[in-house]
Amino acid sequence: MHLHVNGRVRDVTVPDDESLLTTLRDRLALTGAKLACDRGECGACTVLVDREPVYACLALTRACDGAQIATIEGLAHGSASDALHPVQRAFIACDAVQCGYCTPGQVMAAVALLERHADPTGAQIAEGMSGNVCRCGTYPRIAQAIRTASAAHRAAGESAA
Repeated sequence: MHLHVNGRVRDVTVPDDESLLTTLRDRLALTGAKLACDRGECGACTVLVDREPVYACLALTRACDGAQIATIEGLAHGSASDALHPVQRAFIACDAVQCGYCTPGQVMAAVALLERHADPTGAQIAEGMSGNVCRCGTYPRIAQAIRTASAAHRAAGESAA
C-alpha cells in the first residue's frame, strides 16, 4: 500500500490489523507520535490524516491508504529554528512544554484547531484540545501558545497585505 507521509510517498506492507501508530513508529521510524494509553484517550499519538486530527493508536494503517498523513516530524521545514512551524515556535516561546511527552500530539491537535479556527475563542481552544491530556498540567501555557500562534499568523497576513 501507499502512504503519503509528510509529503512523501512511502510503500509499506502491513498486516490488516496494524495501527497507524505502529506503522509510523516501527516501520517508518517516525517516533514523534507517542504510544501512551493505546485506547484513544490521551492524544499523545495525534497525527493529521487529510488535515484532521486522528489518534494513530486507533486508526488502522489500511484505512489510511492514499490519505495525506502529517506527523510532528513533517511540520518543520529545514533545520533552522526559524523553519519551525508557527505552532512549534509558539510552544517554545510560551514554554508550553514540561516533560514533553504529550507535546507532539498537542502541537498536531493545535495545528488542526488553527486550520479550523484562525482566531479561536477560549471555548474553541478548550474543545479543540479536549482530546489531548497533559499529565504535567501545562494547559494554560498550551492555550497561550495557541493564541500566540494565531496572533502571529494574523500579523503575518496583515503585513503581507
